[in-house]
Amino acid sequence: MQLAGKVAIVTGAAQGIGAAVARAYAAEGARVALVDLAADRAEAVAAAMRADGAEAVGIGCDVAHRDDVDAMVAATVQRFGQVDILVNNAGITRPAMLHKMTDAQWDSVLAVHVTGSFHCLQAVAPGMMERNYGRVINVTSAAGLVGTIGQINYSTAKAAIVGFTMSAARELAKSGIVVNAVAPGAATPMTDTIRTDPRFRDKYLERIPVGRWAEPQEIAPVFVFLASAGAAFVTGQVIAADGGMTIR
Repeated sequence: MQLAGKVAIVTGAAQGIGAAVARAYAAEGARVALVDLAADRAEAVAAAMRADGAEAVGIGCDVAHRDDVDAMVAATVQRFGQVDILVNNAGITRPAMLHKMTDAQWDSVLAVHVTGSFHCLQAVAPGMMERNYGRVINVTSAAGLVGTIGQINYSTAKAAIVGFTMSAARELAKSGIVVNAVAPGAATPMTDTIRTDPRFRDKYLERIPVGRWAEPQEIAPVFVFLASAGAAFVTGQVIAADGGMTIR
């Protein structure tokens, strides 16, 4: 029970990696707020976790809006008392080639990934600093490390998360807060197109030395480690759990 007594917020937790991480945290003893724009689906996952004995709640929130985030964090603290772990996993894609991308497509992706992560960390940081303890795990992507075609907005956002992670790690280290990022390569609804469309599937698989996409539950243990006491001396790092896709 590596996370016994801890309280975690996991954004984008209604499905995919977020749901897998929430379940893994609960299995390690954490109380978990599953946060998602799709409030009903987040609560459905939380309800299933409660049926298995976990302490979990689903909370609706648009992380791009500060008022939503402040209300979500306040609700979590009211329910569980504090926030020890934050996983900034919420994300969207709005694919288009550079010359066809609209301002709305660009703005919406950066608002969720970058501004949303900032809102969430800024909301929980004061409590973590007061207790001199915190674990923050941001989610980046291979797209943010090596780029991609047709998603320059997403690649830019995920590259920004790397800088965000390193800067926050430097600022918060003296307050007992470690900040890291995970670059996952998993089979999730957000990767459906590149995993199933013949135009992309084989090309992407050729880039993964392991030869397959991971299932979300295979990625979750990385998040467990980074949230645990064992990660107390690990900060400002990007862990690529991608089957070797970003080997250089």
